[in-house]
Amino acid sequence: MYHKDLETERNKLVDLLIEYRKRKGYHIVVVFDGWKAGGGTESLLVRGGVKIIYSRLGEKADAVIQRILSTERREWIVVSSDREIASHAWSLGSTPLASEEFIPFLRSRAQDDREEDWAEREDDEEEARRPGNPKRLSKRERAVRRALGKL
Repeated sequence: MYHKDLETERNKLVDLLIEYRKRKGYHIVVVFDGWKAGGGTESLLVRGGVKIIYSRLGEKADAVIQRILSTERREWIVVSSDREIASHAWSLGSTPLASEEFIPFLRSRAQDDREEDWAEREDDEEEARRPGNPKRLSKRERAVRRALGKL
């Protein structure tokens, strides 16, 4: 039963990504774990313009993501809440974005909705005290804002 529910949820996510790709036209790659139940080789398929990769048996999706980031040297927006993936992305010049931050953009159907969500989040955030110009965002915060602006 668990496997069937997992596939259903994965398909729902892919459907959302397809709709997002239709709206924005971005190159989207989603990587799913095949670590415990995958095949002997990595599998790749494209559905609705979204590239879907299942890692092979014994390999975690994180390893596939790191390999993609390392071999396809370009500026990615990497949606993952995994700290190791985020750190790897930063080190290669890509911008990691927590899954929770991406969900409103994924579900949003109109530009106005995204702008309202972003404005509400800015109002709710408390500024942390740190040295330097208090009005200037850190390099990482600026990169994340640029990435969010592209979404």
